Amino acid sequence: MSFFEGGVARLASSVITKNTPAYVQFYVTSRCNLACEQCNIIYANADQEEVSTEACWDIAKNLAKIGTSVVLLTGGEPFMRKDLPEICRAFMAHRIHPRIQTNGFAKRDQLEAVAATGVRDVSVSLDSLRPAVQNRLNGGFDRSWDEAMNAISLINEIFPRDGFAALGCVITPRNLEDIPDVIRFADEIGWWVSLVPAHVTVPAEPRNFSTFDPSLRFSRDQLPRVREILEQVKQMRNSGHNVYDSDEYLDDIYRKICDEPIRWRRRNGGVCDSPNLYFVVQPNGDMAVCCDYRLPESYPVMDPRFPAWFQSERMRMQAHAVTSRCSGCMYGSFPEISISARFFTPMLRRARLFLFEGGSDRVLKPHSKQDLVRIAGEIVQGTRREAAP
Repeated sequence: MSFFEGGVARLASSVITKNTPAYVQFYVTSRCNLACEQCNIIYANADQEEVSTEACWDIAKNLAKIGTSVVLLTGGEPFMRKDLPEICRAFMAHRIHPRIQTNGFAKRDQLEAVAATGVRDVSVSLDSLRPAVQNRLNGGFDRSWDEAMNAISLINEIFPRDGFAALGCVITPRNLEDIPDVIRFADEIGWWVSLVPAHVTVPAEPRNFSTFDPSLRFSRDQLPRVREILEQVKQMRNSGHNVYDSDEYLDDIYRKICDEPIRWRRRNGGVCDSPNLYFVVQPNGDMAVCCDYRLPESYPVMDPRFPAWFQSERMRMQAHAVTSRCSGCMYGSFPEISISARFFTPMLRRARLFLFEGGSDRVLKPHSKQDLVRIAGEIVQGTRREAAP
């Protein structure tokens, strides 16, 4: 059985034609139980009402019509929506692969409900194995690290063994030295790690996933150490550790942190592939170019006319006007989709991970929460024998 419910052909069509979205991010809510230092999304989308459950079915139908393979259900915190299992069911019914991105808020009954729909792909935010560091990055919520450990344990218990689970790890001056340990922890539990640098902006140039906090910007004298850590991450991946990110992406993380021009868009005329390979659905159901930028007109994805709007020259020109002015981001999902579609080695790595029978290292390893806390502590203290990659 294909890992992707729509099959390989639909995904291959996106990669070959670069005119049907392989991946759509659906911000199902702007509500969140945390206030992470590096994120402004809960404020940026606070002006929008959430679409109804019924509208989510129409969104799924229209995304299927334009050839979408994967939908990321995110927020805010998606588990804040009580109808999340029904939203998952809508996408599964239309053969679109749902991936859920959470901060660890979900409890057992919520995870069981989404797993019962067939979902087997999830990402949990984890930036450090040290609770105090994680809790500070999450906005000073004292039990957020503990809740993430609980969610990870439940996911490995409830989800199928051949599911895919990833730790989303932000890179900041607060947790730079913790990143190799997060990767070692992922190896222990059968998860993968994807890195995202904190994006820092100024109030005059707001971006939804960027912070105004200058303390999350690396100083010039920290840059050599940033490069060393990123090179270590590459070496760990090449030796078999569960690192999802490509060389292209990791190199551009360093450029982004240094305020240098990023290069992953160079094979598409210096712009990203939105909306051809990916785009965003906002909480109110409108299409957006990305999490940072909206279109000048409303294109409700649940509207029966959306498939025609998606192919229209008018919408494409509006989107290009946005992407051509953008300096580029390193949020992870969109850059890696472009990289996978346009660079051979990353494409081969992702095919091996998700498409080739018997070639996957996707094996979730059940551990109690107490075991996870102990494993994390031993890794931090350097007393744990490293798992064989």
